[in-house]
Amino acid sequence: MNIVVLGAGAWGTALAISAASLPGRPHRVSLWARDAAQVAAMRADGENRRYLPQVALPPGLSLHGPSGEWPAEALQIADLVVIATPMAALRGMLERLVDLDVPVAWLCKGFEAPVAGSDAAGLLGHEIRAQVAPGLKTGILSGPSFALEVALGQPTALVAASECADVRSALVAAFHGPSLRVYANEDIVGVEVGGAVKNVLAIATGLCDGLNLGLNARAALITRGLAEMTRLGLALGARAETFMGLSGLGDLVLTATGDLSRNRKVGQLLAQGLSLQQAVDSLGHVAEGVYSARTVVQRAQLMEVDMPISEAVVALLDGKLPPAQAVVALMGRDPKDETQ
Repeated sequence: MNIVVLGAGAWGTALAISAASLPGRPHRVSLWARDAAQVAAMRADGENRRYLPQVALPPGLSLHGPSGEWPAEALQIADLVVIATPMAALRGMLERLVDLDVPVAWLCKGFEAPVAGSDAAGLLGHEIRAQVAPGLKTGILSGPSFALEVALGQPTALVAASECADVRSALVAAFHGPSLRVYANEDIVGVEVGGAVKNVLAIATGLCDGLNLGLNARAALITRGLAEMTRLGLALGARAETFMGLSGLGDLVLTATGDLSRNRKVGQLLAQGLSLQQAVDSLGHVAEGVYSARTVVQRAQLMEVDMPISEAVVALLDGKLPPAQAVVALMGRDPKDETQ
């Protein structure tokens, strides 16, 4: 296959490496970055030192962007295009790809931030596509995965979600291999909600761990967080079983407990007394939960869905609640039935 990956952050680079390194059937992969200096450094170093240091780029991986050029020739012969930008750039990417007649998938997780001053809610990726490129065949590749482990070829399972069978098949053909297992799922709504909400919940569990509240508290947050995620997903039309799969429970457990989780690290740093800006600056990478927390809560409120953990995270990020008080607010809620 001819695969174009748009975005050379950690996750885009990791998947490009994986697809270009499949034993016996490596794909022809073009990796595009908007930063000319980054591309030049990757070519010189043979690695993406900024995001995946000490992971060698395979010889067959083609790099684009030293002069900011769009990989037009690669796109003309592409069998699959993968958008590996943050959620904030997804709309613009889809607008540029609107005339393509091949499967397009994105990797970003979250709700798009609404326009300042607008009463509109933030949108999921498939809702953005419906607005700007309704004719595109699109989907998402998601699930419990740290980029470094994928780049190193460690065992990982992902889910390719789309209403279009051609997109699901293309993603499986592109990335399924000995160390990366890709499952197909038609429920793109559920997969996208899981990916958006788990980042917010990971900040909460990071706060819990940073305050040394114990494993009981962590288990409670993960379990009740899964309930929040499921409530919002069902309100948006998702299937309940999706949240017990890779993009729901699987991604939540990984992001809420793994030491490589940037969102969990934000919660830990806030618990240590750092400001939000200090915590974000110390990461060097994007922590999507910081930017999507408010849009998750806003969408939930418009749908009249109760999400107390996510609301506490927003209050924490906005400086309205200090870390310890955020926990007190959650524990002080009135008793209720577990199924509610």
